[in-house]
Amino acid sequence: MDESPIDGFYSVIPAGGVGSRLWPLSRADAPKFLHDLTGSGQTLLKDTWDRLAPLSGDDRIMVVTGRAHRAAVEAQLPGLADHNVVLESEPRDSTAAIGLAAAILERREPGVIIGSFAADHVISGAALFRAAVADAVAAARAGYIATIGITPTEPAVGFGYIECGAPLDVEGAAHAEAVASFVEKPDLGTAKRYLEGGKHLWNAGMFIARADALLAEIARNKPELHAGIVELAAAWDDPATRGPAVDRIWPNLEKIAIDYSVAEPAAAAGRLAVIRGHFAWDDVGDFASLAKLNTAGRSGELAILGENARVLSDASSGIVVSRSKRVISLIGVHDIVVVDTPDALLVTTSEHAQRVKAVVDALRLGGSNDVL
Repeated sequence: MDESPIDGFYSVIPAGGVGSRLWPLSRADAPKFLHDLTGSGQTLLKDTWDRLAPLSGDDRIMVVTGRAHRAAVEAQLPGLADHNVVLESEPRDSTAAIGLAAAILERREPGVIIGSFAADHVISGAALFRAAVADAVAAARAGYIATIGITPTEPAVGFGYIECGAPLDVEGAAHAEAVASFVEKPDLGTAKRYLEGGKHLWNAGMFIARADALLAEIARNKPELHAGIVELAAAWDDPATRGPAVDRIWPNLEKIAIDYSVAEPAAAAGRLAVIRGHFAWDDVGDFASLAKLNTAGRSGELAILGENARVLSDASSGIVVSRSKRVISLIGVHDIVVVDTPDALLVTTSEHAQRVKAVVDALRLGGSNDVL
């Protein structure tokens, strides 16, 4: 297998989002991507960097993150070049973040192909991942916007799905298929039908395209957002103009996910290709998936996370995350979720793990921002 970087390819890592379903572990000042959630000894962000560096080279990885996280991100990624740090003054969702990266890189290197990969996903199977990205880059060279869909292993209801259409004739991407449609998170019965049918893949939010093609898609569907992104990119590489431009333009950019501004309209117009990813992937979207990840999917086991966790367990299963010095004792409880931090305690079950976001929303409405 070729280990050299993919020619003309630039990786983009959007490192934003708090990961509110992982509260109180993940918070505004310590978001999900800055945690070690797998026991690897390093953060999800560093894992992502290590996965992408062989594909594009250390000097061709751009990170888009919040101003408040700059020091933490740079401490995690000593190989990150200063000109490849893009700081958001406030979150404006993925179209603004990825679109700005695309516009900056297109100005620096016209015709560049970029790939956007979340900072907080867990992936294993480096050779399979590289093969999927290489196919997606070939599809991008042919003019498509490409995404990598994950071959489902179970009828998951926590992910969106991609419906595959006809095979595409793309040189260098023998397995590229057209995208028939995007499907929002289904109910269990529908997810089971997707799994059995073989035509649906999990939407992992990975997008690979020529930067100019991505920008053209944004321009078609969100012209005002595109105009703001392009104007900001024009001012970006001059320190004298960047700050004022960010303060003037960024807060007024529309907040919209790239799935809606780019992927869905491109699919409807026949401009979106999908590559089936056969590597293991998890977005670690809630504590149920974190428990499964750390027990290798074995039910009846208890996952314990925390460097100095003091946990006593008798006939119990689920997950305990300890960030305090308290002793936590579990007796005869199953699929439990306990997250203990110095100023907040969460107790729920794997079945209700998706509802943690509602707790965060309630705390915010109640003005309890000190624990968010």
